[in-house]
Amino acid sequence: MPPTQAESVIKNIIREIGQECAGHGEIVSETLAAFMVKAVVLDPSNGFNMDRPLMKSDVQKLVKLNKSFPQSRLGLLVRKDELCVSRLLDSKNPSLDTIKMQVYFDMNYTSREEFLEEHHRVLESRLGSIMREITDNRACAREELESLYRKIVSYVLLRSGLGSPTDIKIVREATAALQSIFPQAELGTFLTLSKKDKERQLKELTMIVTGIRLFNRDCGKGGEGIDDLPAILREAIPATTQHIDSQLQTAQDQAYRYTAILEKAANNPFLSIELQPYMLKEALYNVRQYEVFLQIILSDIITCAQEVEMMIKQLGAQLEQLKMIVKSKTAVPTSQVFPIFIALSNLWTSFQDETVLISVLSNLTTHLVPFLGAHELLFPEKVIQNLLDGLTVKTDVCRVKEHLEDRVHLADFRKQEWLFPETTANFDKLLIQYRGFCAYTFATTDGLLLPGNPAIGILKYKEKYYTFNTRDAAYLFAENPENYIDLIREKAKKNAELIQLLELHQQFETLIPYSHMKDVDKHIKPITKSESSTQTDTHILPPTIVRSYEWNEWELRRKAIKLANLRQKATHSVQTDLSHMRRENCSQVYPPKDAGTQSKREGSSQVPRPQIYIAGLRGGQGKVTSGVKVNLTRAVDET
Repeated sequence: MPPTQAESVIKNIIREIGQECAGHGEIVSETLAAFMVKAVVLDPSNGFNMDRPLMKSDVQKLVKLNKSFPQSRLGLLVRKDELCVSRLLDSKNPSLDTIKMQVYFDMNYTSREEFLEEHHRVLESRLGSIMREITDNRACAREELESLYRKIVSYVLLRSGLGSPTDIKIVREATAALQSIFPQAELGTFLTLSKKDKERQLKELTMIVTGIRLFNRDCGKGGEGIDDLPAILREAIPATTQHIDSQLQTAQDQAYRYTAILEKAANNPFLSIELQPYMLKEALYNVRQYEVFLQIILSDIITCAQEVEMMIKQLGAQLEQLKMIVKSKTAVPTSQVFPIFIALSNLWTSFQDETVLISVLSNLTTHLVPFLGAHELLFPEKVIQNLLDGLTVKTDVCRVKEHLEDRVHLADFRKQEWLFPETTANFDKLLIQYRGFCAYTFATTDGLLLPGNPAIGILKYKEKYYTFNTRDAAYLFAENPENYIDLIREKAKKNAELIQLLELHQQFETLIPYSHMKDVDKHIKPITKSESSTQTDTHILPPTIVRSYEWNEWELRRKAIKLANLRQKATHSVQTDLSHMRRENCSQVYPPKDAGTQSKREGSSQVPRPQIYIAGLRGGQGKVTSGVKVNLTRAVDET
């Protein structure tokens, strides 16, 4: 069958499935119907061969089986031989709820950058009509100019989003702000500009007017119709985060209980057969997928919170700077205030973007809850408690802590490459296969999802990375990885929701969701760390410096004169009798050494101290006093 004809037939099949479901009161989107058709074709139990193009008999089989669906089977557990329509109409199938959840999330979620880009594009398209009315206007009369000016005011309000253009107070405030920077008398100059220049000037006017109104609002002199977005976001973000955390905790607790029951059933074949009608495994996939989506949304909200906190600080700094410039002045240079007004406008636009983004993420979280409805129908609390009797419910964190010390020994593997936190710089950023779940456990226990423990070691196999919940599982998987990878692929064909849950898009490229298209070829390679040292020669190449080079022409002239003079000289040598037949001599001596002597006793000398005595100073019987000077100092040789 030619490709174009096959494509047309598939579209007809999808349309017939949608009509058949609508006839039974179930509205199914074409995206969901197309995904279900692909899931039915992938399931090997349905007998479709994926190794050859879609044949006419296959198309007839699909259509025939779809049309032959009996109405009496609605609301009951479907048989294996019933295909697309029967699966889409089954209201008690967690697997279908998971697929619906995945399709809904893929159609309604986009990255932060893409969302903001699309949001701005939609705003621009909505303003396109009034923008054309202004730029294409050829007003001449006074009434026409006044009408044009009013349109400019309306455009400013619509683009800024600060109030309704039908509110008189808001229009008056915006008009006053616009007249302060763009009086109506300048409309003549405006009309002479080119269309692009008009559009650029309108955008600049909008930002400046927005900055003026925000500054007036901060000063308490205006701001009619302007909501306090920073305060609203500071209140909304924690409330939304708390709600999602609560939902996430509930989903994780439910997943932990399902995992404990399935882990027990994996070791008890009779219990496994008993639990098969409950579709507990499909319920685990459903709640795990819900957990993944909540974590994605929560991550975006945390990013919003960080952006809002940073913008609030920037807004306060800009307003303070503007107050310092303006103060009580009656006139301020536009070159100083206009850039700040524009910065205020851009910050407020970012606040508006964050408000819309928080609202969208909150609504997305709310609309994911209905896809968990099958749990209450299939697993009432009484049934779960009976199944949990005697079991210990373990969290993912507890399972990881149980085997922190059980690490893979590199000596046991020569061909496989294992990565560890201490030897890999970007260990936490590696893209783990199967969304971090243990590949060996999933392949050998009929699809049980247990979290892998990266601390045990990450196996690198064909540029892909695998984690395991125990060391034994890691050893067994490393013996024959291809075998277990094939087993997982076959399980995913039977349960199509696993393709997105375990991120198997590369193995099923026709089912890659839009949100993963850009990440298909992106692989983060590990940056391994090891001790190394290098040594570099000082001069690898021989030096190219010409030592005889001289740049000074006067020095060259001096050397030239010297060489010219040498040409007229002769060299003579003389040898004397003393130098005749002289040779070099050498001698050897003992090196000097330190020596010292010591006397038998210590000696010292002392200089005599002078002593002079004068007699008769005390007087006598006579009136005249006469003294006698006597030198009592001893001789040197007597001391």
